[in-house]
Amino acid sequence: MSLKQQLNDAMKAAMKAKDSLRLTTVRMVLAAIKNREIEQHSELGDDDVIGVLSSLVKQRKESVALYREGDRNELAEKEEAELAILQEFLPTPLSREEIAALIEAAVTETGASDPRDMGRVMKIVSAQTRGRADGKEVSNMVRERLNR
Repeated sequence: MSLKQQLNDAMKAAMKAKDSLRLTTVRMVLAAIKNREIEQHSELGDDDVIGVLSSLVKQRKESVALYREGDRNELAEKEEAELAILQEFLPTPLSREEIAALIEAAVTETGASDPRDMGRVMKIVSAQTRGRADGKEVSNMVRERLNR
């Protein structure tokens, strides 16, 4: 079953259960997907849907941090609840060890030896970790590896 179909099914289940937070969150995701489809003039596949979900997750994490900084705990809690719902539709996150293994494989494949090769390594690793790891964390790990 495609990710879009899972989201549609989740929306229907939320309607039946009268779960307003889940319903509004899933609707927001579907609207974001629809907007991206309109921009690209084509239907999105699962990888692209994961990309949309990942960007929404990143936005929520940033919002939570800002709300906590501003002592707006009620808004931060709402964002955290939405974040939990969004993460249900993403693939299981990779551990640091799994990311490190992917980085090692990419370094070997590209023959990278110093930080100037970071772009080539990131191109390969980013494609493999999309939606399963934070891009900033992956970037830091690649930089750390190439600086050895």
